[in-house]
Amino acid sequence: MNRTLTIDTISKVGELVLLKGWVNTRRDHGKIVFIDLRDRTGLVQVVLTPDLAADLHSEDVVYITGTVKARPEKLVNPKLATGTVEVEAAKMELISKAAELPLPIDTSGLEIDEEIRLKYRYLDIRRNRMTNNLRLRSQVTTFIRNHLVKEGFIEVETPILTKTTPEGARDFIVPSRLQKGNFYALPQSPQQYKQMLMVAGLERYFQIARCFRDEDPRADRAYGEFTQLDLEMSFVTQDEILELIETMFTRLIKELFPDKHISRSPWPRIPHFEAKTKYGTDKPDLRQDTNDPDELAFSWTIDFPLFTEQSQDDFYYGSGKAKFAPSHHMFTAPHHEDISLLDTDPMKVRGLQHDLVLNGFEIGGGSIRIHQPEIQDKIFDLIGFTPSQKLQFEHMLRAFTYGVPPHGGIAPGIDRFLMAALGEPSVREVIAFPTSSSGQTAVMDAPSPASPQQLKELGITLADVRLSTLQKRS
Repeated sequence: MNRTLTIDTISKVGELVLLKGWVNTRRDHGKIVFIDLRDRTGLVQVVLTPDLAADLHSEDVVYITGTVKARPEKLVNPKLATGTVEVEAAKMELISKAAELPLPIDTSGLEIDEEIRLKYRYLDIRRNRMTNNLRLRSQVTTFIRNHLVKEGFIEVETPILTKTTPEGARDFIVPSRLQKGNFYALPQSPQQYKQMLMVAGLERYFQIARCFRDEDPRADRAYGEFTQLDLEMSFVTQDEILELIETMFTRLIKELFPDKHISRSPWPRIPHFEAKTKYGTDKPDLRQDTNDPDELAFSWTIDFPLFTEQSQDDFYYGSGKAKFAPSHHMFTAPHHEDISLLDTDPMKVRGLQHDLVLNGFEIGGGSIRIHQPEIQDKIFDLIGFTPSQKLQFEHMLRAFTYGVPPHGGIAPGIDRFLMAALGEPSVREVIAFPTSSSGQTAVMDAPSPASPQQLKELGITLADVRLSTLQKRS
């Protein structure tokens, strides 16, 4: 007999069915026992005799063979999708016993210590809120793919093992076994690859990209890795990029978030100076009622300064003698009318940068890129790049000598969009296996030591970090 999903029982009254799933709850009523059986489509009530249900407990995995019966009208459960039916069990097969769970899964989970939730994430995901979040995440990425393909975009995967270059955050580096002493870097973003894809003539590229940055954790970004929609277009203006994203997200909200409403359309476009002056932030929360969880206030922040003053924290830029650091990144194009200021007053140059803001969170950023090698070289000089640092981008500068179109793009964060749209307190609530705030990978207890044999193959010798730390303290 083929398996029947719980949601399909409502159309099988009078039929014999085989259900497979987990015991969600058990209720004993003397001569009969009720269980709610759970599978990926929901719950259905099953009626068993005490002898059939003798060994059943919550979260056991079972197969139930039984007949679908219509519930009497007064016993219909309107809160359940299958509330008009129940299954009268004729046979029960216990497939797998469940030990007592180390955490409850019948609540939202937000009241439980996060370390416990992450340690047992495979159980935490069983709760309705987490299951629904992950299901919605899948629907969002599917919608985005379908929408962009219809708009003429090509999905291209770019390398995960790449080159370390000073792009604004600390790299995660990976040692090479075949080229001892050399290292790969995990990509902070596909920035350079997507710009070279524009040189390649693809004109419209996207991918759902994994990005890796060794940054301190914060609520709107998980430590270590995150996911973004990465896209780039040739022969495009900033207005065209903003209109594409606005149209896509408006349609996405209407289809996948029917209970939500976008408060203003078209979305406000606020110059950076005005945002800071009027709201005190470059990511203002423009909701009319911040207590309304169904209100979504999108806006754009534009006309950012191309540069900020370089600080001691900007270790990845220049020689330490330069005054300027990129406000966004070093590939952002200046406003055409401000190019002359690069020679006279760089701090007054505005960049063609655009940040996407939702309910007070920056959920994406992008820009029109520099496509002229001479301007790119001038930006490198202003941020203090040495000749050896410029050589780290030699592959890109060489590509730009073979006919590069004007281009630009944006990278909305999938995690951050879902967090803001759903009103979740952290991006970790929309990620299956996130890292903790201390950098531990959920379930796997990573990072962990490498074996002596692994280190030997890589030609790596570890300093005694604990000893050196103790020496410094003394």
